Parts: sequence; C-alpha cells; structure tokens
Amino acid sequence: MADKSPDMKNGNIVWRIVRAAGKHRDGSLTRQAKHLGFPGVAIKAHEVFYLRGQADEAAIKRLVDALIDEPLSSPARIEKQSGTPATPKPEAGKNATIEVARRAGVTDRVGMQLAASAARMGIGIEVATGASFVIEGAADFPEDELRFLVHNLLCNPVIETWSFGAVAPGFADSAQSDTATVETIPLRNLDTAALARVNAERGLALDPEEIAAVAEWYRAAGRDPTDAELETIAQTWSDHCSHKTFSAKISLRGPDGSARGEVDSLLRELRNSTRDMKAPFVVSAFDGNAGIVSFADGVRLAIKAETHNHPSAIEPFGGANTGVGGVIRDVLAAPARAVALTDILCFGPRDLDHHELPEGVLHPAVIEEGVVEGVADYGNKMGIPTTAGAVVYDPGYIANPLVFCGCVGEVLQGYDKLTGPQPGDRVVVIGGATGRDGIRGATFSSMTMDATTGEVAGASVQIGDPIVERLTSDLLVELLDRPDPLCRAITDCGAGGLSSAVGEMGEKTGVSVDLTAVDRKYPGLLPWEVWLSEAQERMVLAVPPELAPEVLARARHLGLCANDIGEFTGDARLLVRHGDNAVVDLPMEFLHKGRPRRQLDATLPEPVRGDDKSQRDVDAQSALLALLSHPTIASKEKIIHRYDHEVLGATVVRPMSGPGQEGPSDGTVIAPPERQSGFALGIGVNACYGVTDPERMAYAVIDEAVRNVVAAGADPSQVALLDNFSWGDPRRPETLGQLVATVRGCCDAAKLYGAPFVSGKDSLNNEFVAPDGKKRAIPPTLVITAMAHVPDAERAIGTSLQSAGSVLVLTGTTRREFGGSHLNLVTGRQDGVVPAPDPSAPSRYRRIHEAIQRGLVLSAHDPSEGGLAVALAEMVIASRFGIEAGLDDEDAVAAMFSESLGRIILEVPEKKLAEVLALVGPEARAIGHVVATRNLQITTRGGKHTWSAQELGNAWKGENS
Repeated sequence: MADKSPDMKNGNIVWRIVRAAGKHRDGSLTRQAKHLGFPGVAIKAHEVFYLRGQADEAAIKRLVDALIDEPLSSPARIEKQSGTPATPKPEAGKNATIEVARRAGVTDRVGMQLAASAARMGIGIEVATGASFVIEGAADFPEDELRFLVHNLLCNPVIETWSFGAVAPGFADSAQSDTATVETIPLRNLDTAALARVNAERGLALDPEEIAAVAEWYRAAGRDPTDAELETIAQTWSDHCSHKTFSAKISLRGPDGSARGEVDSLLRELRNSTRDMKAPFVVSAFDGNAGIVSFADGVRLAIKAETHNHPSAIEPFGGANTGVGGVIRDVLAAPARAVALTDILCFGPRDLDHHELPEGVLHPAVIEEGVVEGVADYGNKMGIPTTAGAVVYDPGYIANPLVFCGCVGEVLQGYDKLTGPQPGDRVVVIGGATGRDGIRGATFSSMTMDATTGEVAGASVQIGDPIVERLTSDLLVELLDRPDPLCRAITDCGAGGLSSAVGEMGEKTGVSVDLTAVDRKYPGLLPWEVWLSEAQERMVLAVPPELAPEVLARARHLGLCANDIGEFTGDARLLVRHGDNAVVDLPMEFLHKGRPRRQLDATLPEPVRGDDKSQRDVDAQSALLALLSHPTIASKEKIIHRYDHEVLGATVVRPMSGPGQEGPSDGTVIAPPERQSGFALGIGVNACYGVTDPERMAYAVIDEAVRNVVAAGADPSQVALLDNFSWGDPRRPETLGQLVATVRGCCDAAKLYGAPFVSGKDSLNNEFVAPDGKKRAIPPTLVITAMAHVPDAERAIGTSLQSAGSVLVLTGTTRREFGGSHLNLVTGRQDGVVPAPDPSAPSRYRRIHEAIQRGLVLSAHDPSEGGLAVALAEMVIASRFGIEAGLDDEDAVAAMFSESLGRIILEVPEKKLAEVLALVGPEARAIGHVVATRNLQITTRGGKHTWSAQELGNAWKGENS
C-alpha cells in the first residue's frame, strides 16, 4: 500500500481530472514524432487537471461539469489520487503512457484561472495542470529512444517534470515561508582567478575587467557586496541591457593585419545617421522604450522590435510567448496602444535527422512548433493582429533559433506630459505577481549556450499570461490616454525585472524601495530573487503621491496586482530593503557609469566584388520548382493562418494575397476605418548575404524592406527603420569585423534611402558550444523592419494579378549577381557576387509611388529571394490568372534567378502603359502580359519554359498544402 502523501496527511485531497486534447493535437504530435525519427508512432494526448484541497466529491463534480467537461467532444473523468504516484517502466510489447506536469513555482496560468473561477463558485482549491500521452507503437523502440522522444516533444525538462504512468503535480509548496536572508559575497580581496570563479559560478557574464572593477569599488567602500548588489550590477552591465559591444571602442584591422582606424561607438554611428538626416517625421529615436514617428493627421506611432533567442532555444513556447508580451510592454511604455505585431523567425531544417542533433538541443521541428504556438497564443489573446513577418531556415540556426518580435502602437495623449520621476513620487508596480520565472534572464541572454544550458538556466525562462497583460494594457490606456495623465513616467519590467526598471527610472533622482510590498505568486522567494525576477506582465510607474491611491484602486478594480513599493528620493542612490534588512545600497553613478568601457579588436572582411564571372548552367524548368519548394521561399500559410491578422478591423493588405489568400504579400497595410491614411510594414532579412558580404547584406535587406512597403502603396519619402542584429561572439575579431561592416552598411543605406533608424536591438553571443568544445555560431543576421506612411489606404495594392490583358512592367536593372543567392542554395554552390547597392533605386521608388497614387498600378511585387522567376510564379499562385513573359536578356539564367536590388514588378492596364513608362523612367520595360490561362510562360533566348499554376502551387505549398 502506498504511503500517504503530505497532502493527505494535512487533510487535502488531490483530484485528477482527465480529458482528451483532441484530434488536432494528436495529429500535430504524431507528425512531429515522424520528424524526430519515429515514423511508426501515434500519440494520443490528454489534458490533466490536478485539484488539491478539502472539497468533497460533489463539489469537485460541480466544478468539473461547469468548467472542464466537454460532453460531446472531450468528456472528462474524475479520479482521486492517493499517495505518491508510482513510476512504472514501459512494459515490453505495449504502448507507453507518460504524464507531464509543471515544476513547482512555474507559472500555470490555466491553473490560476481555474482556481479563481472555482473560488467564485465557493470552492476553495489549488489547481495545477499537466498532460498525459499514450504512445502507440512504443514497443518498437528501446527505452532510451522513448526518453529522447519525450524530452524533445512531450516534455521540456526546463519547466516540466514527467514520469511513465502518473506524475506528482507541481503545486507551489505552501509550507514555504518568505525569507529575508541576504547573503554577503566575499569579493573585495579575491585574486583574478577567484574573481573568475565567482563570475562563472553565479552566471554574472561580466568581462574580467568588469568583475575586477566591482571588486575595486568594494575595496574602496570597505565592504563586500550583497548577493542582490552583485546580481544588480551584473544585470545593469550586461550586454543585453547596456549594449556594451555596440558602445565599445573598436580597433580595426584588415585581413592582412594592417591598421584600418577605429570605431568610437557603433551605437553612436547609428544614432548619428538618424540625427544627420533630420527627418521631419521623427519624434523620438533611440530614446526610451520605442521609436516614435508622426507621418500625418497628428497620429504618432511607436514601434519596437526585440529578440528572445536564448529563452526560445530552451523553452520555445514560453520564449516566444514572452517575447511577444515583452515587446508589447515596450510599446505600452512609450506610452502607446498596441495595434499591430510582427514576427521574424529563424530555424534549423525541419527535416534534420535526429541523429545529427547536437546534445542538449531541441529538434528544429519542435522548436518551430513551440515558437509559432507561443507567438499565436499571446497576440491572439491580446487581440492584436500579427500582420508582417518572415520565416527563414538554415543549418546555422539548429542550436540557436532566432525569434524577433515587433509591435506598433498609437501613442497616447499623455505622452507629452511624461516629464520623468520627481523626488517624492511613488514607485508603483502594476500587473502580474512576482515569481522565480526569468531570474538572471539578462545575463543568460548575454552568454553562449551549451549542452547544459537547459538544466542550469531553467529559471531564466519566463512564462506569460496575455490575459493579465490585456488588463494591464486597458488600465494604462485609462491612466495615460488623457491630457492629464496619472503618472509622470512609465517603463516595463523586462530584462532584469525591478532591478532594471526601477534602477533605470531612478538613475537621475535616486530611489528607495521595500521588497516586502511586492506581491508574490508564492512564498519562499529570497530578496534578490524578488528584485531580479523577470516575471511577466509588470509595469513600473512614477506617480505623484496624491495620485497614487487612485492608480492603485483602478488597478485593483481590474483584478491586477498593484503595489506602492517606495519613492524616488533625490539622493542619487539605489536603496533596496526587505523590511528592516538592507538588500542593495549603491550610488547611481557607479551603477550606471562605473562599468569599464570595452576595448575590442575587429578584423574587417574583404569580400569578392566586381563583375560576377561565375557560370550558371541550370535547367530553368526544374530550378524554379526547386526554388519554390525551398523552405525559406515556400508557403508559410500554415503559420500565418494561426495568427489573427484581421482583429481590430484595420488590416487593409494582409500577409497573404489574392482572392483565396493563397499567395505571399510584400508589405502589409494597417489603416483604421475612420482614417484615409495608414501605415505599411515591411521586413528585410537574408543571412546568406551576410556570410559572404555583410556590408552589402545591410544594403540588400534595407532595400527589400523599403521595396516591401513601396510595393504595397507606401510613400518612400516617409519610411522609418528598425534594426535588429543577431550575431555570434563579438570578442572574436572576425565576427566583430562582420558586425562593423554591417553597421556601416546600415548607416550608408539609410542615408541613401532617406530612411532613419528610430530604434533597434542587438542580440550577441548566439553560439552553442558542443560537448567536444566545438562552437556553432549563427550566420550574421540582420533584420530590418520598415514602417512607412500610406497616404491613401484605398490606393494600397497587393501582389495578386488583377486583370487579363494588363501588362507587366519590370522596373530596375537585373545584373549577374549570384553571391548568397537562393539559386546557390538549391544548386549547392557558394560562388558569385552579392547584389550591389542601386543608387538610383530611391528616386525610382518615388516615381513608382506616384504611379500607384494616380491609380495606374493594379498590383506589384518585388523580386527578391529566387529572383524574377520566383516573383512571377508567386503572382500566378496568388491570383486566378496566368503570365506570358519574354526576357530578351543575353544571360537568361541571370534574368530569371539573379536577386539584383532595386526592382519591382508592376501590373499596369495596357492603355496606361505609355504613361507609366514615361513616369517611372528609362529603367522600366514591359516584360509580358497577364493572360486568362493559369500558366506561367517565360520565353528567353534559351527557349520557352511553361509551368501550370497547379505545378507551381504544389511546389510552393509542399507539405503545407
């Protein structure tokens, strides 16, 4: 007979409620198991709810009937769990059953909502959730392979625990009590080696010079740091928070070792490029939580894009989920009401053989499924459309996926009155409660990963709750969308939690807080954990003392946590207490100005340029189909349609184009129904160029982002840019040299296009160290987001062909440029020259915009990945028409597949052709007609090639069909 569990001894009963998860979930898991090398397995999933308390069976049945049971689709069964669950091994020749539950302390938002609903019914219980899986066909695999399947598909050991049979649920341990323990860390008298050990053991991610500077400061102060002080300094000085690589002084050398000057600050170069442009629509750039622009109609827009790479590698759903939540809060802190989201995702190959997977790394198919679900879950539940993005596949992202989340918001009325905190203002925290989730996230994101990262960095993973964030958003609109806002400053609790938010907000004034006033999710947190926790959905406000009671009351009315935890003091110190115990006592000057400046060395790349003399002898018929089926080019509709891109009713040009929403759009357009104007969003990303020529990559992705929005109907003279750099280890001179070249390309390209950067983010150290010591670095990856003014949303256009008999016009010049091309990817080549900048492109885009505004253009599409042939094929796929094109270029392969910059295809009514050609200029020519027959026919000097629309669609949709 099993021993009584602690719950039974104290009178609590644990009830186990089980219901089927549904055929969709079963099918998804079975397909992913096949990706992992388990083709004969079928998985049946069940949701499990653990209810703990002293409620009787009748009360539990009443609750289940009201809140859990779905009699027709997912009937629930009720079981009483007695004792500690056994952990049987799978029996030979039988299906395996495993059960998964969240670890104690991990946010369980379904459990919390269910417990709250039960309380409203008068039933006092605690709730934890989990899942049960029956693995049919498990008998064909040994236990170690089943464990691989479980760890890579059914359970993430970072946040969950599992067992064959039943598992002990992860209730927060109510026996724990709060502790005020503050540890002192002996540091000031340590030698260099001992300092390095402290740095590594605590995961501080400080440079040797930095940890030495910390020790020196404490020697002068005559004391050692507390644990919270050391963690606060590490967070504040982390690359994630202080951008110390982009602020470093960099000595430059060529590949031959010759001196090439120095860079005083990459961040300053980006800021200066925007300052020198003096674009009249820029309201605020590189200041605060988001960039702010004002294109027209007195409407101000805030925009920001963030990365959540490391968390998404070890817990894909939670990492992506909170990436979306975090960037929404950045925009809320502008302050603005979020109106659109973007997502750019980079994964390893979905069909990777699981035997090739590095130890400690989740399979790319599993990462993709979790990330996409995480993005969809947060945005959809917030009621914000996810309208623009990209998905890239490359072996370089196997161990380090990249997740870029962006948000646009309409700035609230109170923006102009946010003057910053004043001495005497109250420090008010609103939103969610504080737990252990996300601890050391800032320093974790500043480090490389290895096979043990998931085990040691589990607490760095945040868990989101979009319902709480939606309530927080509604509250902030209440407080700030008025001429007399109810606070003087606002920021979000992101990386570093209260340490970062309060420490940065109080930098100029000083601040004093008491951590005992902070609402916790559960007891048992140490003071430094409360201070550093990155628990989600929290905002910090500086509130005049006379307004604090009203702010707190409004928040609590919505069911949010709301705490007055201290005041801004005017003494220029950061003082943190836990009741009577001092936790942190540091001068703001040292905390924010005391970090030694990084001095780095960079070796600049010298890419091959000039004429591309590489020869291409390819079969155009099969090459186009191979390009369309390449994962980066192929349809993303299964991903896109999981996002709600219509909510709020303002999406004019959608992510998918055409009458059946079957083809890809370039840019997307948002315009509220009450306004004539709106804005367009476009994305540029192509890491293949960065490996070969990082400077030209910068030009190329900026050009693509700008082309995206111009092709949708936006004004190229009113474009704002965001930069997101994801890179490897910047302390490697060659890697840093690529970064320097890319930043310089960004600055020059922004000047060429007259498109200022208004915000950005760097994510460095995206590397994985295998157990054998070998490093895997991601390819140099630059993502550019363009946001542009659409003066007349009724003139916005898509990529779908509109009318048989209309003429296709190609604008711009096609050159032989195959370096980093997708033709290279599908043919296995690595030679060629990366596309060169096109100095004439900006003026041509302005003329194209004029043609669109005059109503002379029916549809448009930019040839990018895969070149002109792919773009024409996508227009056919999106529409109900076909194309007959003639390319009389001497080099037929280049005409079809080169990825030269500066080109846009225009569909023009035949009677308007002469007018369009005269307007757009000499670099525009008619290349074909739209026809009623749904074929793509391209005639070159090498012959005639014909593909049916079905053939093209099958290649493009592939397994997504």
